[in-house]
Amino acid sequence: MNYYSLHHTSPNTTFKKAVVQGLAKDRGVYFPEKITPLSKNFIENIADYTNHEIAYEVIKQFVGDEIPTKKLKEIIAATISFDFPLVKIDDNIASLELFHGPTMAFKDVGAKFMAQCLEYFNQGNQEEITVLVATSGDTGGAVANGFLGAKGVNVVILYPSGKVSDVQEKQLTTLGQNITALEVDGVFDDCQEMVKTAFLDTNITKKLTSANSINVARWLPQMFYFFFAYKKLKKENKKLVFSVPSGNFGNICAGIMAQKLGLPIEHFIAATNVNDTVPNYLVDGVYNPKPSKATISNAMDVGNPSNFIRIQELFNNNLELLKRTFSSYSFSDTETKATMKEIYTNTGYVAEPHGAVGYLGLKKYGLKENEYGVFLETAHPVKFLDVVEKTLPIQVKIPEQIQKVINNKKVALQIADYAGLKSLLLK
Repeated sequence: MNYYSLHHTSPNTTFKKAVVQGLAKDRGVYFPEKITPLSKNFIENIADYTNHEIAYEVIKQFVGDEIPTKKLKEIIAATISFDFPLVKIDDNIASLELFHGPTMAFKDVGAKFMAQCLEYFNQGNQEEITVLVATSGDTGGAVANGFLGAKGVNVVILYPSGKVSDVQEKQLTTLGQNITALEVDGVFDDCQEMVKTAFLDTNITKKLTSANSINVARWLPQMFYFFFAYKKLKKENKKLVFSVPSGNFGNICAGIMAQKLGLPIEHFIAATNVNDTVPNYLVDGVYNPKPSKATISNAMDVGNPSNFIRIQELFNNNLELLKRTFSSYSFSDTETKATMKEIYTNTGYVAEPHGAVGYLGLKKYGLKENEYGVFLETAHPVKFLDVVEKTLPIQVKIPEQIQKVINNKKVALQIADYAGLKSLLLK
């Protein structure tokens, strides 16, 4: 499998090089040259397969022969070593919980998969790789955990000061070893721009790659979620609608990839907070990125989502074609809190802010009688403890995964601009 840059001015490359480089030299994200649908027989009989078998069938064409079959299956087994439960909310809506991994966020799957691919590709090399990643919340912790102790790999995580939750900050600043955290005086988009700038800086001689969802090995494994959900919901015999809380748009883009592979998904909803670049684009056809705004659903505080260009590519850059199976709506913090209360009062289910935005997306869309809606719960409520406990009459139990880090000492370097990052990388 080869990959091409969506800026179309860099040479095509292999899966290995796309993973190791992260971003093309022309600052474009990589995209697979070909997407071959899976057999109808596999989709029809998906309930007969284990999650590991499903994941292998889904990902193997995108890896090709660059990782041996046995090793790829080992990577998958280590990546999805936990459950992805569906929790019924009402007769035609369920929550797909993606937070049962080591850092209690959906990004655990992509981070672990990428870390193991990169470690495999770097075996035997004397030169270390530096993984640069910007985070608006959960990516940092998932990447830190996924790469912790990886041989030949150092990780540098940039996060916006005061704009991630306390739990999220502890997860990315307390592990030590090969993990370095940089606290940036700015917003997520500033962090992301610094990462992209570093890739083009010829004065930096270290081998750099990115662990954001711009990296194909972080992005593509997220297809697994949609196949796992379909496996459980096939018996409902209804058309499936997925509402995905969206920031950098990698997760929903992976869902659309699953659809292109043959998964019968009727519609996708990109549910956002007040960072409404994509919802506005669907209304007026003008893509106008803008500075991100801080919200209680901080993992979606992205004003210029890197993966939306991939979604456009999947629909041949045809807006009308996109709108047939894709909607996007924006919601305020006030609406989000009200919905958290509504869900809890009516069902007893504790939705954190991102999941509540996903639920709002389904309500705004308006499910038809023959449709079944799934909203993605992308992180455990404990990750947003202050908001959840101030909004709902509950005390969140601290899971074991969080107890391990919550009392650890934060270690982070403060930087204000790209010069600060460059100075660190030149050491």
